[in-house]
This record gives sequence, C-alpha cells and structure tokens, in this order.
Amino acid sequence: MVLSQGAVLDAAVDWLSKGWLNLSWWQLVLVTLAMTHITIVSVTVFLHRHQAHRALDLHPLPSHFFRFWLWLTTGQVTREWAAIHRKHHARCEQAEDPHSPHVFGIRKVLFEGAELYRTESKNQETLARFGHGTPDDWIERHLYTRFSWQGVGLMLIIDLALFGVAGLTVWAVQMAWIPVTAAGIINGAAHYWGYRNFEAPDASTNISPWGILIGGEELHNNHHTYPTSAKLSVKPYEFDIGWMYIRLMQSVGLASIKKRPPKLAFGDIRPVADEKTLEAVIANRYEVMAGYARRMRAVVRQEMDTLKARQVDAEVVVAARRWLHRDTDKVPVAARSQLSKARSANAVLDKMVVMREELRQLWLNTSHSREQLAADLQAWCRRAEDSGIAALREFSMQLRAARVQTI
Repeated sequence: MVLSQGAVLDAAVDWLSKGWLNLSWWQLVLVTLAMTHITIVSVTVFLHRHQAHRALDLHPLPSHFFRFWLWLTTGQVTREWAAIHRKHHARCEQAEDPHSPHVFGIRKVLFEGAELYRTESKNQETLARFGHGTPDDWIERHLYTRFSWQGVGLMLIIDLALFGVAGLTVWAVQMAWIPVTAAGIINGAAHYWGYRNFEAPDASTNISPWGILIGGEELHNNHHTYPTSAKLSVKPYEFDIGWMYIRLMQSVGLASIKKRPPKLAFGDIRPVADEKTLEAVIANRYEVMAGYARRMRAVVRQEMDTLKARQVDAEVVVAARRWLHRDTDKVPVAARSQLSKARSANAVLDKMVVMREELRQLWLNTSHSREQLAADLQAWCRRAEDSGIAALREFSMQLRAARVQTI
C-alpha cells in the first residue's frame, strides 16, 4: 500500500508536533526535570564524589552509566572536570583558582562559569597535575574524550525523535542545566552568599540546608570542610539527596562508601586534657570551633541583655557580633574597627575572642611536638576554667570529655 503525499505530510507534521511519545505539556515538563535530575546525580555522585575526591567506590554498572549519560547531556570529559575541581580545592580563592568569584567577580562566575571551565580545560599543566586516576580505557580514549561533543548532538536527535519540535526546548534545558546550576550557582553563589556551619579556610557557604535541586551540592561549606566525605550533610536539619542515592546503591552492592564527615564523640570527663583529648580536638577541629561559636553567640546575647538591663548602649556589640567568632583574616577590613571597639568595651567578649584564637593555634602550630601540644591544651583548659566565664568553663569540660569516633 502506497501512502499519498498528503498522508506522508500529515504523518510528518504529526510527528514534529508530538514526537514518538506524544506527551502532554505537563508530562514533557516532568520528563525534562527527571532527565536533568539524572544529570545532576551523575555530576555529584560520579564526577564529584567518586572521581574528584574518591569518597566512594562505584560498581562498573552505575559508573559507566553515569559516564555515558554525561557524554550525552553535557559533553563533559571526566579527566578535565576532576582536574579542574581538584585545582579549585588546592588553590581555593587564590589567583590560580579556576572559578572563584573573589578572583573573577561574582557576576562573571554566575553568568560565564562554563566559559571559565572551558578556558581551564585547555590548560595542559592543570590536566597533568590534577587529572590522575580518572578513566583511561578504550571507550574513554576513542569515544568519550575524542568525540566529547558528539554525545550532545546525539542527545538532540533523541530528543527530537521522542518529543518532536518540543525536543529542541528539552535539549536546550538539558544543555543549560549544568552550566547554570554547577558552573554558575555552586561555583559562584556558594562562595559568596549563604550560611556557614564551619570556619573552613575559604569563602564557601551552604546555599540551602536542603540539597535537592543540585543533588546536595547546595551544602558547599560542608563539602569544603570535609572534601573527601561522600556525605555532604552534617546537621540534623540538613538533607543531601546525593547521599540518599549513594546509600541506595550501597544497599544493593553498587557503591562502597570510603569516608563520611567525622563526628565529635564524648565520654567521661578526663581529669586533665591528654594526648587522646588532643587527637579528638584536632581530628574534629571544625566541629570544635563550631561549638565554640555557638557558645560565643550565647554569651553575646547574655551580654547584650545585661547592657540593656543597665540601660547601657549595646550598639557597639550589636555591630560586631557577626564577626566575633570568625578568624581574623575572614573579618572584612570595614568591620575590624567595630570588632576592636566591642572587645575594648566588653572584657568577657574580649576574653572569648582571645581564647578562641589560642585554641585555634593548637592545630596551626605544626612545629610543636605532640607532647607540647597536649601541654598547651591542658594549659588552655586551666585558663578557660579559671576565667570566671561560665561558657568557657563548660566548653573546657566538654573538651576534656572528647573522644575520637571511628566511622
């Protein structure tokens, strides 16, 4: 039976308008979101946690699926991505950082983050120094790396076949998803705006406590604090959907977790801080300093209430309270005079700041022996408990109960 030209034209028009799947608009939206979410999961689980940081091992089945999917939807070469990301950690917020908003400007990273990636991917020194241990098998050399952008061309054909003309929009969203969310939002906003659980040695922030849309990468300050952890959430109220997928794969033997964030455990209070206490404090130094910051904020509130009760102006303390628990080099120049005035006006807050810095020196004094550091910690605890400040005394006693917890 031979179809008329009109029938062929009608069939072609019908296919262009609906594609093979003939989805309604809301079904098309859901399918697009599902496909972009798979891409996000591929980036966070495979490229980021598995390849760049070796925080987990993946079974060959999901590992190769992620490689194939990323070839289709991003054209990303694994070696390039891992190398650039490792360099970012090694040179974070410095001139050599491939995409720091504090180097290039927030607008540049937000809107041209993908361009910064492409520029750095041409740096052979970066690839040679930081690209080790990434896939180098036959299919990687002869397909995924050699024809990296042919994958996205194939994805365009697949989208057109499945969804008709609307497939162009689906494909455009897929192509924009990682440049916008990862290269733009995570590399830009997550080093500029947000909250910080830990005083990591860079400007990283958590954009949201619920890491869903970008696979858990929203918890960026947590990641920079514990970069080799497969789990990015650390607080009870935080959720890392990437971790959920890793645990699901682990439950069926498709993933093996190598490292999680350390936990500060507590036992009986030791009579004096010893080398075991020192080991626990240094291993969990970020959590220790986060705990100190919580106590400092409580002291600030108490001091402000005291000042108000005495009808004394608390404006100086109010202006500086945001910076009292921060490392000196993290305090903006414009805020340093406010901090100095607050410390001069309040002996308790000044003592808290001084003791914080002395505690921090325990892991910064790398020239000191283990025995000397343990003695320094003992002396710190004595000073804290003799300070007359309840928050310091309680914190010191808690430190003397610290234990290393094996995960």
